Amino acid sequence: MPSSHRHHGSTLPFPSFLRPILTVRNEHLHLKSTRKSEIEIPNLNSFNEQIFSRFHALSEMNNDEFLSLSWMLKLLDAFDHCLDDFRVITSDNRRVLSKSPADKLATQYFERSVKAMDIFNAARDGVETIRTWQKHMEIIVCAFDTKKKWIGEGQFHRVRRVLMDLALAMAHEKDSAGSIFSNRNRSFAQKGKENQHHGHGSSSSGGHSRSLSWSVSHSWSASKQLQSIASSLIPPRANEVAATNGFVLLVFSISFVLMFVLWVVVAAIPCQDRGSLVHISIPRSFSWSTPLFAIHSRIVDESKRKDRRNSCGLLKEIHVMEKCVNQMTDLVDAVQFPMSEEVKGELRSKVHELSSICDFCNDGLDPLERKLRETFRKVVICRNEGFGLFVKAREP
Repeated sequence: MPSSHRHHGSTLPFPSFLRPILTVRNEHLHLKSTRKSEIEIPNLNSFNEQIFSRFHALSEMNNDEFLSLSWMLKLLDAFDHCLDDFRVITSDNRRVLSKSPADKLATQYFERSVKAMDIFNAARDGVETIRTWQKHMEIIVCAFDTKKKWIGEGQFHRVRRVLMDLALAMAHEKDSAGSIFSNRNRSFAQKGKENQHHGHGSSSSGGHSRSLSWSVSHSWSASKQLQSIASSLIPPRANEVAATNGFVLLVFSISFVLMFVLWVVVAAIPCQDRGSLVHISIPRSFSWSTPLFAIHSRIVDESKRKDRRNSCGLLKEIHVMEKCVNQMTDLVDAVQFPMSEEVKGELRSKVHELSSICDFCNDGLDPLERKLRETFRKVVICRNEGFGLFVKAREP
């Protein structure tokens, strides 16, 4: 498998990662000169309309839900449905795959799919990172159990140690942008297969994003993987549209949506090394560009907020975690014994907030991990089916 490390870009801090990667220009695709009669792929317009509808709903969600665990589930679900539609239309038009440039563009999409698998693996590690923080907070909630009649200095000493460990873990995540789990070879593959291939995955040398899709190496970079995916993502020309009866528009649409979803995943969930970026454009000539631009703008605005600039991720629950932990740390550091009733009341309030965010994580992290696994598998299935169709299309 070709290494995906060959595309290198400028390195910038994560807060600046969000704006340039999807900077929007009014890019002319040379498609307006293409006559409607030349776009003969059935259901192509319906496919683009479905993309618009699904992502428009995501772009319209209120601030309380936007970038939350439940919103991320809906984002991945929207992409899964788009991918299912793509598979059906591709299967119905398999003969086009033998034509140039459809064959080349389809091959490029399959290559992007492999790189996407790595990002889904890295996002799964990010979910595990959040789960580790949650366990620290559960210890604090247990130590400050509000049902206890008496809370003494021993509990406060224990909580101080836990808060220090949690602060170090979060600071490490900010500094390394996800490397806290980088040396672990997790995968959505079965354990037997993972152990069978583990040596091959770890033995790859050189390059930056070398991965065999069941693990990510310690030198792997989410941001450079995104750059590699986006580097060859160029809107089709009118002659390419005409030569393939519009099939290249289908491939470009699903390729761009895949890249966009991966970009949001890396922005929201702690992933290994997300600090560098690549400039691309959201083409205005496609109907689905409007909701994607709206989502992008909201994420950029979120990243510019003073209290989110140095966040481990833009996921709503991460923000609540960081806020609660900081407030609890201030309270624990300032407490004096014997505690006043006012301090006890404030302590109970903060413990309740920590308990609530733990409940949100309990309810949301497992479904998100399952959804990442499901989307990973759908990408694998689509790629395998596509190669099969590709081979059949070339048969005499």
